[in-house]
Amino acid sequence: MAKKGPRVLIGLVCDVCKSQNYVVEKNKLNTQASLKLKKYCKNCRKHTVHKEKKKL
Repeated sequence: MAKKGPRVLIGLVCDVCKSQNYVVEKNKLNTQASLKLKKYCKNCRKHTVHKEKKKL
């Protein structure tokens, strides 16, 4: 059975190459703004800003 609650799955997309590299959980009640994290992109081979994209 699926979990019920405020947590949702989201994908993080690289700003430079537009590839989805990470899937993370986010609590909708505590963080209502979209996520912007500096993470490592394996395609660009450097740390870039990753933005939130909805996952199914």
